[in-house]
Amino acid sequence: MTDHIGVGGLLAGWEGRADNLIPVLQEIQSEFRYLPEEALREVSRRFRIPLTRVFHVATFYNSFSLEPRGRNQVRVCQGTACHVRGSQRVLDKVLRELNLTTSGTTPDFEFSVEPVRCLGCCALAPVMQVGHRTYGHLIQSRVPKILRSYRHPALAAV
Repeated sequence: MTDHIGVGGLLAGWEGRADNLIPVLQEIQSEFRYLPEEALREVSRRFRIPLTRVFHVATFYNSFSLEPRGRNQVRVCQGTACHVRGSQRVLDKVLRELNLTTSGTTPDFEFSVEPVRCLGCCALAPVMQVGHRTYGHLIQSRVPKILRSYRHPALAAV
């Protein structure tokens, strides 16, 4: 198999050691925002790891995705503290603002929305995370401004 998607350069520094599987998958995920099947096949071949094991690791950890994700990861906490303080209304507002009917990725690949069980910020409930930034004590009216601040400049006017 040839390296059609360009992961060869990403794999070069890892010396083909099987114990580097998770860091390699993290690097591929970071580069492509998901784990393309062709990349997983290339990892299997170069590291001499059975493809089933590579797929097992790629599907076991929820930080990995086999589907393309948006540039901005939006996670809305649905844990108990957030739920009782209105996180469902926040999630509904996020979905409406991004023209999504359910969690997923926007057609322009700017945002991926995912409800999560807990972000570990119960005192700030309800909480939303965009990338590595956490927004607490949220109300629906704050959501549009937060999302606009992450929109790619070329798409902000749309």
